[in-house]
Amino acid sequence: MTRKALIEKSERTPKFAVRQRNRCKLCGRPRGYMRFFMMCRLCFRKHALAGVLPGVKKTSW
Repeated sequence: MTRKALIEKSERTPKFAVRQRNRCKLCGRPRGYMRFFMMCRLCFRKHALAGVLPGVKKTSW
């Protein structure tokens, strides 16, 4: 779980635009971020398997 201080710090407007860090809107994880869904891979998988995300299907090959 992400520290509350890091989440609060990322919500502030940075001094320079390139310093912005994308974080998951649900858990605050900075890595494995998917821009289209605005969440990390772990939250994406959990919500996709639960059927919460429309248009996402589990695939296998």
